[in-house]
Amino acid sequence: MRAIGLIGGLSWESTVIYYQVINRRVRERLGGSHSANSLIWSVDYTTVEDLVFTGRWDEVSTLLTGAGRKLEDLGAEVLLVCSNTFSRVSDDVARAASVPVLHIADAVGAEVRARGMRKVGLLGTRFTMEQPFYRDRLAAHGFDVIVPRREQRELVHRVIFDELVRGVLQEPSRDAYAQVVADLAADGAEGVILGCTEIELLITEKDTAVPLLPSARLHAEAAAGFALTGHAPSTPDSHEGRNPARRRRR
Repeated sequence: MRAIGLIGGLSWESTVIYYQVINRRVRERLGGSHSANSLIWSVDYTTVEDLVFTGRWDEVSTLLTGAGRKLEDLGAEVLLVCSNTFSRVSDDVARAASVPVLHIADAVGAEVRARGMRKVGLLGTRFTMEQPFYRDRLAAHGFDVIVPRREQRELVHRVIFDELVRGVLQEPSRDAYAQVVADLAADGAEGVILGCTEIELLITEKDTAVPLLPSARLHAEAAAGFALTGHAPSTPDSHEGRNPARRRRR
């Protein structure tokens, strides 16, 4: 079994999901009391939060690249940046690493393709919904990605940073998110990506009429699969012959 290195604390509320899902999948596959060989480097979230809100992405890259190197030194054989927003620097981590780095958008994209969806909605932080680093990587897998209206994007972003990363789960926020999902479905989304790892703590398919794609769980399942088989989710380069769907935004 390959050792998994998790760059976590982004926030720790969702890093818990990774640890639980990875160990459950390994136990399901191997039986008995098996669990994963894993390492977690958990950063101080306030530090990286301050950096992104002041646009200091170079410093985020340095911090998370250093975390990846530390995990490698401790024996990690595959790395994950446990975040959608901070996946903006995943390629930097990969360039600095000598082991594979599983990108969260590739884990999500593989699931969208497996379900045959052609158009999906995306919820996440304002950075994830509005900047191209995440949407473009998803769209390169061959499907359309749409995001909520501006005022809804602001609501989704605010709830993430004011509530979810602090472990606060409130019914009005759950209802508001469910309405955003419903509006995306009305615009043709066949499913909605929970493109912030904390969102799946708040909302599930019990709250919606369309399928939800929980990014943290999908990323963690990909890590468990890689640890056991050595197979990673395909990247956009793996299917260059396909015509990527256009990105559509409102």
